[in-house]
Amino acid sequence: MTSTPWLAAMITPEQDFDGAPLLRKEFTLDQGHGEVVAATLRATAFGVYEASINGRPVGPDVLSPGWSSYEWRLRYRSYDVTSLLKPDSVIGVELGNGWYRGRLAWHGMSNLYGSELGFFGQLDIEFADGHVQSIASDATWQAGPSATTFNDLYDGQTIDARRFQPGWAEPGFVPGPDWTGVRELAFDVVRLADPVGPPVVRTGVVRPVEVSTSPAGRTLVDFGQNLVGWLRFCVQGEAGQAITVRHAEVLENGELGVRPLRSAKATDTFILSGGQDFFEPTKTFHGFRYAEITGWPGTLTVDDLEAVVVHSDLERTGTFECSNELVNQLHRNIVWGLRGNFLDLPTDCPQRDERLGWTGDIAVFAPTAAYLYDVKGFLQDWLLDLAAEQKAQDGLVPITVPDALKYCPQPAEFPTPESSALWSEASVWVPWALWEAYGDVSVLEHQYESMASHTRRVEGLLSANGLWDSGFQFGDWLDPDAAPDQPWAAKADTAVVATACMYRTARITAQAAGLLGRHDDEAHFEALAARVRGAFAENYVAADGTISSDCTTVYALAIAFDVLETAALREFAGNRLAELVRDNGYRVSTGFAGTPFITHALTDTGHVDEAYRLLLEEGCPSWLYPVTMGATTVWERWDSMLPDGTINPGEMTSFNHYALGAVADWMHKAIGGIRPLAPGYARVLIAPQPGEGIDWATASLKTPHGEVRVEWKHDGGAFRLEATVPDGVAADVVLPDGARHTVGGGTHSFSADLGVLVE
Repeated sequence: MTSTPWLAAMITPEQDFDGAPLLRKEFTLDQGHGEVVAATLRATAFGVYEASINGRPVGPDVLSPGWSSYEWRLRYRSYDVTSLLKPDSVIGVELGNGWYRGRLAWHGMSNLYGSELGFFGQLDIEFADGHVQSIASDATWQAGPSATTFNDLYDGQTIDARRFQPGWAEPGFVPGPDWTGVRELAFDVVRLADPVGPPVVRTGVVRPVEVSTSPAGRTLVDFGQNLVGWLRFCVQGEAGQAITVRHAEVLENGELGVRPLRSAKATDTFILSGGQDFFEPTKTFHGFRYAEITGWPGTLTVDDLEAVVVHSDLERTGTFECSNELVNQLHRNIVWGLRGNFLDLPTDCPQRDERLGWTGDIAVFAPTAAYLYDVKGFLQDWLLDLAAEQKAQDGLVPITVPDALKYCPQPAEFPTPESSALWSEASVWVPWALWEAYGDVSVLEHQYESMASHTRRVEGLLSANGLWDSGFQFGDWLDPDAAPDQPWAAKADTAVVATACMYRTARITAQAAGLLGRHDDEAHFEALAARVRGAFAENYVAADGTISSDCTTVYALAIAFDVLETAALREFAGNRLAELVRDNGYRVSTGFAGTPFITHALTDTGHVDEAYRLLLEEGCPSWLYPVTMGATTVWERWDSMLPDGTINPGEMTSFNHYALGAVADWMHKAIGGIRPLAPGYARVLIAPQPGEGIDWATASLKTPHGEVRVEWKHDGGAFRLEATVPDGVAADVVLPDGARHTVGGGTHSFSADLGVLVE
């Protein structure tokens, strides 16, 4: 049905009701207009809401409307509720603090966006004769207490089953004396935004693999997988008895390892009614593999509870598997890391007192994400928030989006906010990754002003010599050679990193301008890129080809971003990079900036063997070291857990950070062999590059044009490849011996032996 004009008001209960009020509105369908032919509920909130009609949920989503830049964009969701209506009906709404009013970041601050919860909703009912009845949130609604007595995303939820009010969201319920009215809040509907991305939903269930007793006598439940969500269960015990559940990602010395959570309590409490109780804390979420449970009546078993996995509703599009099981587990860890951190927005981590939309993480991970899942709408929605924050800050892209940190006091080591290389680059690199993955130019159209605004701002920050060598930079954050308490102390000079990033950004912005027909901008940004490239060469590249700070990250970025001006310099950089990798025993020596690009840089300069050995190294630091330590997600630090089983002493020690999993982009393209030759895979390059340690691999990707599938194997001599290409798509097939072939839609088989190609 066509949306009717907004009649609703933002309403808040006259009492706060422990930060989790119930709202209800009972109504009767208009008579004399025939049958109901359509009914749509549009809803949003200051906080998070769960809506129902006649006691039945209006949709599968949880934690709606999610977290957006509330100052400018408050998303609403629409639900077809035609089948839920009765002649007498009730709209029921449960509210919670969520991101709007709950605690955000590590400063201990709440109420960053407002101090009052609110609900804004409108039910439009269309009848057979065209009549429309609208039930909107207004001062006639009622409010009352729920069973939730505390709720916070970081600290958990407390539910007292003795306070459940059966039937409160159904017709005929008589509110008790503890129910009150509501009042209207000032709210401008201009802030309302139709969501571009999918809702957060329950996406699966994980059963426990073990219940054990810790050395201190505590009951521990191991789910075998680091995940994001909550526990749910049915239980019966003595009225007033409390069950407490603490969550953590790892164990240390046999006990729950909670230090990495910092101030986040990650604790749910459930108070029993004395009857059969069902608990599911849907106003919080936790990142955990282990749960410590106290107060359980009787003996707890693996059959008594389950973990509910929660994240944005994304379609899986890409797969990868190979002959090396450790690499397969690494890839599974990367997938789980994405799932846990793509909860309404791309966060850094899902467990401690942070969970923010750090721009640097997604800047480097977007290509990997766009292969594994359809993230187009998800990231487009987030980019709208980025643009809104950026516009309000004169072109500055903040380090987190939404920018909660602007409301928080910052430590001395964080000076006045300014554009930061790689982090602020998300405004350019993420839209470009979506363009390459999906081929939808509207992404660039919508984000172009944001892209250009960032690039122009950084242009204004360049020194007279064309370098980005002033101001605070994160640089090659978390260099494995840096001390645990000095994550900024990288080998790579921050100005070298920043200038290389700026060159890539200027080039991409120029290309976007050209695609959109903005040819004056295209020429301007091309000239800017040339200026930065020349400055890099003059100031950072010695006569013999050595790049300033002479470490793996600077060579990886120079190669991957094509900063070097001649083929000879590129060859030198590739050889020097390979030499440094060998000299370090094939252990990772790059931090946040270099890690996503080093394997690409090695293979692109002919050093495939070094790239494979770097990937397959098991000693710390390496991608596979966490796998050998039992990791089921990607860690923030290469050694978040030390070889002796103790947790890294650094303050930032997450066990679920997807950024270092950006190596999967190389796994998909170099091992799996699938690359786009045209945006959206309108033309495909199939070019697997086998190396020692992996005998076979399979990869598949659902592109906008259909599925691409690659399977290859070798026995040390013969190499065999089978490739499936969608109809209407051309693929260039390049075998390891250099032989090339162009094919169309269908399944094609190739073999290579001593340079002879047979199809």
